[in-house]
Amino acid sequence: MCGIIGYVGDRQAAPLLLEGLDKLQYRGYDSAGIAVRDDQKQISVVKTSGKLEVLVAKTDSGRTIRGRCGIGHTRWATHGEPSGVNSHPHVSCDGKVVVVHNGIIENYAEQKEKLKQRGFTFVSATDTEVAANMLAYYYRKNGNDPQKAIAATMLRIKGSFAFGIMFEDYPDIVFAARNDSPLVVGDANDGYLIASDTHAILAYTKKIYYLNNMELAMITRDGVSFLNIDLEPVSKVPSEIAWDSNSSDKGEYDHYMIKEIEEQPKVVQQTLERYIQNGKIDLGISQLNDSHIKGINRIYILGCGSAYHAAQIAKYQIENLTSMSVETEIASEFRYRNIRLEPSSMVIVISQSGETADTLAALRRAKESGVFSLAIVNVQGSAIAREADGVLYTCAGPEISVATTKAYSAQLAVIYLIAIQLAYVKNMISEQKYKSYIGELSELPERIRECIKCSEKIKDLAVAISGSHHAFYIGRGVDCAVAMEGSLKLKEISYIHSEAYAAGELKHGTISLIENGSVVIGIITQRRLAEKTLSNIQEVKSRGAYVIGISNNCLEQMSEVADVMVSIPSTDDFFAPSLAIIPLQLLAYYVCVAKGMDVDKPRNLAKSVTVE
Repeated sequence: MCGIIGYVGDRQAAPLLLEGLDKLQYRGYDSAGIAVRDDQKQISVVKTSGKLEVLVAKTDSGRTIRGRCGIGHTRWATHGEPSGVNSHPHVSCDGKVVVVHNGIIENYAEQKEKLKQRGFTFVSATDTEVAANMLAYYYRKNGNDPQKAIAATMLRIKGSFAFGIMFEDYPDIVFAARNDSPLVVGDANDGYLIASDTHAILAYTKKIYYLNNMELAMITRDGVSFLNIDLEPVSKVPSEIAWDSNSSDKGEYDHYMIKEIEEQPKVVQQTLERYIQNGKIDLGISQLNDSHIKGINRIYILGCGSAYHAAQIAKYQIENLTSMSVETEIASEFRYRNIRLEPSSMVIVISQSGETADTLAALRRAKESGVFSLAIVNVQGSAIAREADGVLYTCAGPEISVATTKAYSAQLAVIYLIAIQLAYVKNMISEQKYKSYIGELSELPERIRECIKCSEKIKDLAVAISGSHHAFYIGRGVDCAVAMEGSLKLKEISYIHSEAYAAGELKHGTISLIENGSVVIGIITQRRLAEKTLSNIQEVKSRGAYVIGISNNCLEQMSEVADVMVSIPSTDDFFAPSLAIIPLQLLAYYVCVAKGMDVDKPRNLAKSVTVE
């Protein structure tokens, strides 16, 4: 989950590397470092613990390090605590190799012991320093051939890795290699770059090459060459990235999260417009055409974190409209199940980054069974997008804040489209209902915009509950899935312990935790379930809970029970999850602000979980 950047070209490398690391901070921010080769071909390494600002100050924004070739890294600690000595880049003990790394080397202890027996020494507790010394060993063993050294090292590493590498004897060259950790190469007018994410280098190029597993690249000022693990040339055609580089800037906003919350109407509209043509839903671009849909009888939907919550909503909505059986699974658990997938099954995987390690592993597990796989991802050319049989892209653009908001809402938009199209093609809904749903979808962006207008009310409410230590979110049916996402938003950025429960489960143990002043957020958007959920809310209220109500229906009854009522615009119940989540996102954001926490970079979390 660390961030990698590298550059060879005509520019001064250090300022460019620091700028790239700034855009990669959401991938890790407990330490950072850069290595730059100067005009005398000497490699200078500067690294610090703490946030990137410390490194920027230490290098005077990169002005103290001159050179046009370098690599950089922002770290999310896995092996070894956050510290200066554990931060990247790491240098082999003989000084011949400098490495930055994203991933986990699972057999590092075994390899470290072998290297110690050969006289290699270590100063850090990281697995990456083992890779640096492995590269140095095989470099020496293979007659100082860097490509043979990289290939030999790749073959002996168990786990995941993306490497940016410089060899002391090969000036003005950056090498790259990957296996199960993301890495791209960018072709700029004045040189070439490597990065963990495309948006880190969009200011310099939109022409991107994707490395596949067990491939390596050699990057110079004048070109890039790709090789497979057998060191045979690989031909690649660059992809053109449509994202605007300015879309990843914070602009006038205090935080990325509030900017991305306010961008939700636009990204939902863009996502819907991608797949609704002439009043009809067209998913054919994803290979999920009508004839294919007719042969599908069972669906498995997989994701992690917020993507799993989106999967839960998909389960409810597809089952509501069709007679199909739908199962959801946390991706990290699915791959270990001994499950037989029938040929008529479809597996849907959801991932913002398209690089989520557990989701990618689950996708590969599904593909082994030969069933059709469909990906819902936000990043063009990501590993999941490339490996799935079909892909539906969300049009959320770069999402920087660790707490997802706009990417999640775009995922819901795609989920609605899939559910409606499945029902229509299988004759589960009428032509009239089909058109009605599409009409409702066209109104969804504006209704989300209306929800965002409740910011001031939410801000006051957030201040009132910011001192709480616990919060409980409850709902029934699809509202329970919304509650799960709302709870996650609060806990991950404000560090308030919060849990989400199906409202009917309260009396099966959880209600014992309710005491005077306990914060309970009750969500009611489904008419047929309103009465029973209201009864559950009354139960916690009678035990002293401070109740916040979120509803578009049964507003009068909810207002009589809740201490504070937040209303959302009326819509068909089917689309209510997209509206109910908005005040919950805002609540989490403003609670975090009130507590003085770092909204965009919550402790111990990274945006893209690329290691298991």
